[in-house]
Amino acid sequence: MENPHTPIRAQALVIGMGPCGMFCAFELGLLGIYCHFIDILDRPGGQCAELYPEKPIYDIPAWPVITGQELTDRLLEQIAPFKPTFHEGQMAVSLTKTGEGLWRVTTDTGTVIDADVIVIAAGGGSFMPKKPPIPGIGDYEGGGVHYAVRRMEAFRDKDVVIVGGGDSALDWTLNLQPIARSVTLVHRRDAFRAHPDSVGKMRGLASEGAIAFRLGQVKALHGPAPHLEAVTLEGPDKTREDIPCDALLPFFGLTMKLGPIADFGLNLHENLIPVNTQDFETSEPRIFAVGDICTYPGKLKLILSGFHEAALMSRKAFAYIYPDAKLKFEYTTSSTSLHGKLGVGDAAA
Repeated sequence: MENPHTPIRAQALVIGMGPCGMFCAFELGLLGIYCHFIDILDRPGGQCAELYPEKPIYDIPAWPVITGQELTDRLLEQIAPFKPTFHEGQMAVSLTKTGEGLWRVTTDTGTVIDADVIVIAAGGGSFMPKKPPIPGIGDYEGGGVHYAVRRMEAFRDKDVVIVGGGDSALDWTLNLQPIARSVTLVHRRDAFRAHPDSVGKMRGLASEGAIAFRLGQVKALHGPAPHLEAVTLEGPDKTREDIPCDALLPFFGLTMKLGPIADFGLNLHENLIPVNTQDFETSEPRIFAVGDICTYPGKLKLILSGFHEAALMSRKAFAYIYPDAKLKFEYTTSSTSLHGKLGVGDAAA
């Protein structure tokens, strides 16, 4: 577990792990700059992996068709030689300047990262959970109510109630069953949007009595907030019953909001970050923005545009991180030094 009191030193910190953010690690890595990532999601991929993992994408160069998850997997493979560090399930909540001239980012879990340069690649903003309309649910957030699983161990020997019918609800039903005292999956109907294999495994566990599956909705929470002790379920016939619950995990989907980035002190235009088109730097030196979060005359919100922005951004980042070095332009097809960094060709031997 990361120490929330000791700052982590990074050359480049990328906020956002979507395709454009991940490609930053490749372009920066070619120049000898290594990245840390922060993302509120619990895995890389951004919108591609979270909202349309199986949706076909037709405008990625050299790929006539590729799904969101396939694109994510290929990018992870491409940046693997540069060994990026991922801080998943965390939101960047503050941005300040240190006495050493570095930018300091603090997350909502207490992780502190000091970086030479910041790259904001947050797409349309942070993914924020859609909250169910349960009276007083806000009082239990941070205690008994969780919109994401950041540490599985936190649910060991707990009575867990999971609400939802998508992949997240089914995945965590299966993953938490071995360690929780009990797991109850609640969904308003007996049909799911999740992968059929996950649904089959869930039904198997339910038939064995290893988990409980209940049709209905959670209508009320009980216990001295923020500690949860029980929830009230309402079935299709409107009958209600209380069941023990230490941890409620409602998975009602995600929505996009700019979130704390709006308070970073950057000059925003209609919730987007203006940049120059030479190096995609923002109004603050050493802070860049690429992908859908940035705006400039002629901007196109395309993944391939974000790849171009990442390439030019890396040049200016190099100047900040290695001020005494001369940047030599090299092609990956012919440069033996780049082959060494990528671990390919004779240089990899």
